[in-house]
This record gives sequence, structure tokens and C-alpha cells, in this order.
Amino acid sequence: MEFIQQLKANAKAKKQRIVLPEGLEERTLQAANTVLEEDFAEIILIGNPQAINDEASRLNLSHIDKAKIIDPESHDKIDSYRDFLYELRKSKGMTLEQASELVKNPLYLSVLMIKNGDADGEVAGADNATGDVLRPAFQIVKTIPGISVVSGAFIMILKDKEFGENGILIFADGAVHPDPDADQLADIAVASAMTAKSIVGIEPRIAMLSFSTKGSAKHPMVDKVVEATEKAKKINPDLKIDGELQADAALIPSIGSKKAPGSEIAGKANVLIFPDLQSGNIAYKLVQRLAHAEAIGPVLQGMAAPINDLSRGCSVSDIVNLIAITANQAAGTLK
Repeated sequence: MEFIQQLKANAKAKKQRIVLPEGLEERTLQAANTVLEEDFAEIILIGNPQAINDEASRLNLSHIDKAKIIDPESHDKIDSYRDFLYELRKSKGMTLEQASELVKNPLYLSVLMIKNGDADGEVAGADNATGDVLRPAFQIVKTIPGISVVSGAFIMILKDKEFGENGILIFADGAVHPDPDADQLADIAVASAMTAKSIVGIEPRIAMLSFSTKGSAKHPMVDKVVEATEKAKKINPDLKIDGELQADAALIPSIGSKKAPGSEIAGKANVLIFPDLQSGNIAYKLVQRLAHAEAIGPVLQGMAAPINDLSRGCSVSDIVNLIAITANQAAGTLK
């Protein structure tokens, strides 16, 4: 909870405009009310204004009147957004009629607002599938220049403070890309370093994980991790990164010094990059359950603007926390 409070404090110092396209979804409205009460972000709700206000009254939410509410069927930028979307996607076969319909879709409207500078970040997914949330983002906002893939990081907060950065570790990718090649794995490492800096406020020390440490095993899967490590160094020569490393060599100083002598990362890693989605997803769930760690995320990384996807089983506090994370991504306020 200290970490979340720090996120909120940093967000409050430089408020960002976070758009919530599921403006009539009950948990989303409750989360919006909490954010507005705590005053750490500006909230934009998409939906019929009368319906949103009626629902807020039913739920006894007293701060929704501080939100900006955009009616997707009728607002002053509907024509300019339609024309923008048409020009952006006409080479892919989109017609003006299709653009006219899509611009009324709250998930498309949210991303168009971000692309046109009318919002800073988006949180969605309480009522929509991941594919529906990400499709407009990929089409309109796209990825950071030089980054080819979107990935999902988990911020792991351990009770045992000896690991990572006072008990905080970044795990990636645990949510999006099933089987990255070496280039994509390198991009995931670079994007995870950005997440470590902008959200967690730490200097990333990145371990590229494998079942081998420094050539202790030979296999094409190991080769991929080694190649990805070198590619990440070329993308960002200032990165503190090493691989391939086994998890114990990455985290425990006494083992790291034996298995990878001279490494500035071994035994000191605070960002763990897994070779594929299944290992990353399994690892975060095991640590979450067996170590009773808090797992915050997934935080989508690699997008050119912060767009984050919720689980449809999320709680109100999950939404509030992800809004705080999204605001920090947008502002880069954590130093």
C-alpha cells in the first residue's frame, strides 16, 4: 500500500487526464468517484451523460460531477475525429461510413482522444475483452518508435525486502506475447526498463532469464536469450542488463557471484525478463500465491501512449490502482 500511495502522490503532483470508456460500468464509476475524491487525476467518462449521472445518483457517488462526460453519439469533435480516423485507416480499406460508426465506439473514441491530445491515458477492460480494448490502440496509437511489440509487466511487491529493490521486482512479459523472438524479447527488456523508471521510480537492473547461466547449458532457447540481451544493449547502450541468467543467479548475491562472476546484474536484478509468456505468467502467479506477494498489473508497455487493460473480474480498488499507474506512465513523475 505504501507503493500505491506513492503512485497517487506523484500523480497528484502532475495531474493527467485519464479517459474511462466504460462510463456506465458500476465498478468503473465507483473507481472514478474515488479518484476524483482523492484528486490525483482528471477523469473523462464516455457515455450518455444523463445515464451516467442517474447511475451515479443510484450508487450515491458524490464526486462524479467533477468528471468530464463525453457523449459518444454527440460531441463537438465527432466530425474531426471521424475524418482523422478515416485518413489514418483508409489505406487499410476503411470507408468514411465505417469511420463514422467506429468514432461512436467508446473504445475507439478514447484512443482518438489520446492521439489528438485531448486525453493522456486510458483504462478499460472491466466490461470488454482484451482484444477489443487493444485493437483500437494498435490501429491508432501504435507502439513507441523503435519498439515492435506490446508486452505486459507485473509489479511484484514482496514481503521479503531482500530481493529486487527493497522487495519490488518487475516481471515481464506475463500477459501479452506468447513466444517472442530475440528482437521482440529485446524490445520487452527495453520497455520494461522504461516501466521501472517511470512507474516504480527505480534504476533498472535487468536479468534476461533462462534455464542456463553464462553457457552452463546449450540449447536454441538459451541462444535466443543471449541474442536478445545483445540486441537490447544495442537499442539502449546505457541499459544495465545481463543474460543469460538463471533466476537464483539473478536474485541471490552469493549464487550470482559464483555462477556469473564479474556481472553487475547477477544477484542484484530488479527487473526479470522471462523467455516466453508461459514462464512469465506461471512465475508471477507462483510468487503471488506462494510468497503472498502483491501483483500489480498487467501494466501494458511499449504503446506510444499509456493504455491499460483490466481483467473483467477486477475490483474497484484494482481500477483505482491502474488509473494511478496510468497517470504515472503519462506524466513520468516518479524519479
